[in-house]
Amino acid sequence: MTWRAAVLLAVGALTLPFWPSPFAGVLLMTGGVLLLVAVDRLLAVPPAELTAQREGERVVRLGGTATVTLRIDNPSPRTLRAQVRDAWVPSAGARPDIPPHRIVTVPAGGTLLLPSRLTPTRRGDRAVAALTVRSFGPLRLAFRQRAGRPATPPWTLRVLPRFDSRRHLPEKLARLRVIDGTQVSRGRGQGTEFDTLREYVVGDDVRSIDWRASARQADVLVRTWRPERDRRLVCVLDTGRTSAIRVGDEPRLDTAIDAALLLTALAARAGDRVDLLAADTAVRATVAGTGRPALLPRLVHALAPLQPALVETDFELIAGEVLRRQRQRSLVVLFTALEAGALGEGLLPVLPRLAARHRVLIAATHDPVLSALTAGTPTRPKDAYAAAAGWRALAERDRVRSALARHGVTVVDAPAGALATTLADTYLRLKALGQL
Repeated sequence: MTWRAAVLLAVGALTLPFWPSPFAGVLLMTGGVLLLVAVDRLLAVPPAELTAQREGERVVRLGGTATVTLRIDNPSPRTLRAQVRDAWVPSAGARPDIPPHRIVTVPAGGTLLLPSRLTPTRRGDRAVAALTVRSFGPLRLAFRQRAGRPATPPWTLRVLPRFDSRRHLPEKLARLRVIDGTQVSRGRGQGTEFDTLREYVVGDDVRSIDWRASARQADVLVRTWRPERDRRLVCVLDTGRTSAIRVGDEPRLDTAIDAALLLTALAARAGDRVDLLAADTAVRATVAGTGRPALLPRLVHALAPLQPALVETDFELIAGEVLRRQRQRSLVVLFTALEAGALGEGLLPVLPRLAARHRVLIAATHDPVLSALTAGTPTRPKDAYAAAAGWRALAERDRVRSALARHGVTVVDAPAGALATTLADTYLRLKALGQL
């Protein structure tokens, strides 16, 4: 029974003083209203007779807007008057074009289209929650509503990482082309592949002379070299508890994903093979290097549902997986936090075994809280204690960085907004020096 029936009862109650018998008036009035409510409910379209379907977008980038349309068909011979609530999980950011409180009308045999605009606030798969249809009678005195009818058509919207750092890709690619051209013109260099033979000119490195070819040609010939291709790059994402810490407006893991995407796009353009591994106490995602056009889309879809786990990362597992999967010497980029407890007890014991076969690079994000604690001069006792704790944490980070450097590990420690570009610059520097 709706508010209209309640109003009808209230209006009837106002007429009771004018009835010869108030008791008979109550019976007649109540019975009449209930009869109207019953008839109105019988004339409402049963929700079980309706069918629902969805159509629209299935993929959107974080920060973007997707449109998913709900289609309700009314095959019954009666006109449908209903309130429709198409509920999504809160993080989907659903905004229906028609508010749920508004009553819509669908003629017999007609179709109703209800678009919803989704602006998700989190990565991952955002699913529809439930569909509720409240069917009213012609007088709107009563309604029919049944759980699970019509059946909720399933739909999942995959929210891809934001990838804000892609705006820096053209500048990094321009630097990469300069590096490739410099290495070709320079001739011999570390980390290059043999190209052709040419005559010796004054200024060439004598170590490039091919003595056997020179003896055959009765002239001095030198080897020319070209930059190496098909190098190996392994991006390892730590999805343990330290990745759940919020740095600015997003978790540390999202910052690492953004930096990994820029590095992957740059390395793929350079002709390197890129693999990805995400793990904590178990392997959460893996992507093996493939053709350049298909690599970045596969990587983005694999990282989209990745979420931090509140567990201590098993670096023994990570090292074992990297050594098992990568037989050839590679650049292993580990996205983690420079936390003394996690790295000192977990990573440092297995680091010698990993660094003996691969070149290791640690990519970490500055914690802005520590910078704020140590920025000013404390004026209150509690501020002094907080500043002391901040300086102690920074000192522990420095000790961890020194311990990593002793094993030949390169450390990139940058603010969240600059991690992607700083890491890309470090990759280009290593490539220019032929140290990959």
